Amino acid sequence: MLDFTSALYLGLRHESGSLRPWAQLTAGVPAALATPALSRTVAAGLAALVGAERATLARSTLHAFWDLFGILPGDDTAIYVDASAYPIARWGVERAAARGAPVQVFAHHDPADLWRWLTANAVSRRRPLVVVDGLCPGCGALAPLRDYLQRAREFGGRLVVDDTQALGILGHSPAPSDFFGLGGGGSLRRHGVDGTHVLLVSSLAKGFGVPLAVLAGSTAEVARFERESATRVHCSPPSLADLHAAERAIEVNRSSGDLLRRRLAQLVRRFRHGLRALGLRASGQSLFPVQSLATPRESDAGVLHRRLQRRGVRALLYKPACRPRAMVGFIITAGHTPAGIDRAVDAVADAFHAGVVGGHR
Repeated sequence: MLDFTSALYLGLRHESGSLRPWAQLTAGVPAALATPALSRTVAAGLAALVGAERATLARSTLHAFWDLFGILPGDDTAIYVDASAYPIARWGVERAAARGAPVQVFAHHDPADLWRWLTANAVSRRRPLVVVDGLCPGCGALAPLRDYLQRAREFGGRLVVDDTQALGILGHSPAPSDFFGLGGGGSLRRHGVDGTHVLLVSSLAKGFGVPLAVLAGSTAEVARFERESATRVHCSPPSLADLHAAERAIEVNRSSGDLLRRRLAQLVRRFRHGLRALGLRASGQSLFPVQSLATPRESDAGVLHRRLQRRGVRALLYKPACRPRAMVGFIITAGHTPAGIDRAVDAVADAFHAGVVGGHR
């Protein structure tokens, strides 16, 4: 079975033999009481990578967002959320809403709509907390972070970015030969935006293949998070195995990350070109690793998914928040081969020629 459901974009798997050994998985001590030296080293490396003053680690983005939206919103704060923001960030926002923070949803990737809501609510004198994804996994488009940040700052607010999809993939100085850019630092590096008035929350489980999260921002904001975090008291911190994998991921990114990103872009281009040669097309214009096929009817997506499965290709059947109906998605990673990409394209062609759907011409 050829698998296109794994989100290990750079193909990093971190076999146990590739990591420095550890004596135990956990010390049984919450992060609020003691932080391993390696945790501080990894956090500092990630802060430098993404372009922030300071960073701290969390067990997952759920832990980070749960705490963040219990800490940041005050009586003078209003929250503005992109309509297609990833669910985990929205769960954090729901916690803030349950505690009384006003929440407004604005149109996906629409700074003008955000501006309209900010202007309409200006009489309340509440400082905005704008919550967005750096890169949308549904349509593969980059959020207009500069515009969002400018609007938030004009009203004395801040930007909270879920950068899970961009970390390890996007970087500075994009070019035809380096579509994703260099360095893998994520959205702030891609846009050339400094981290002032921005808080980044990112999982390393996608681009870097490590099941932990990083929260990055100003020294003051991160220090406050560490002081007031409830999950750092009541939940386990990242295990030593996770920390060793993160250490390796940062080193691999430094030594060969750009080569992996070039390979990834080439494989995505091969997939899209293969579909075009058959008169088919992937949805959208992006080379983001998640490539999707829309169908004229929602029921056709399920038929296509089953026919691919029978042809030995495992793809996603999902409905992105920014799309009107279900789609079939292929997550392409640097671990795939050109032959595997061609096989997937052939399977799609076979499924379409079998009469699964009639669109994409």
